[in-house]
Amino acid sequence: MNITILTVGRIREKPIAALCEEYAGRIRKYGHRVSIVEIKDEPGGGQPARILAGEAGRLRSRIPRSAYSIALDVSGETFSSNVLAEKLGDLMMQGSNEVVFLIGGPLGLDRDLVARCCRVFSLSSLTFTHEMTRLILLEQLYRANTILRGEPYHK
Repeated sequence: MNITILTVGRIREKPIAALCEEYAGRIRKYGHRVSIVEIKDEPGGGQPARILAGEAGRLRSRIPRSAYSIALDVSGETFSSNVLAEKLGDLMMQGSNEVVFLIGGPLGLDRDLVARCCRVFSLSSLTFTHEMTRLILLEQLYRANTILRGEPYHK
């Protein structure tokens, strides 16, 4: 399965970037192709709607037509790591070859873009930076793979 994390902004903290690469590498060992695509955040200017629309346009242009898209948003569905593993396993069994996770910038994701995604997940009701969201997502995807394989990491 190809897993793409499509995110607004780049990671500025080197320790977080290193951990993200560590977990991406671990996921690759399960035969997945992991790509992280960073789009430039929209310049500020006090117009949140314009910023979100600009970012949404750039994100939308990078989502392959055949991809199963999942927006990460506080309004989304929450569940345990075991349920995430089940959902990932279901996608693999259904033959979903391309899964794209979308992570917004400081303002989140444009509502229209979120509505167009196949699913909307929430990692927590807490608010995280886009950098931490990326790290948590990668760790949870790795954890899901260990659960699916019955490996001891999850315990």
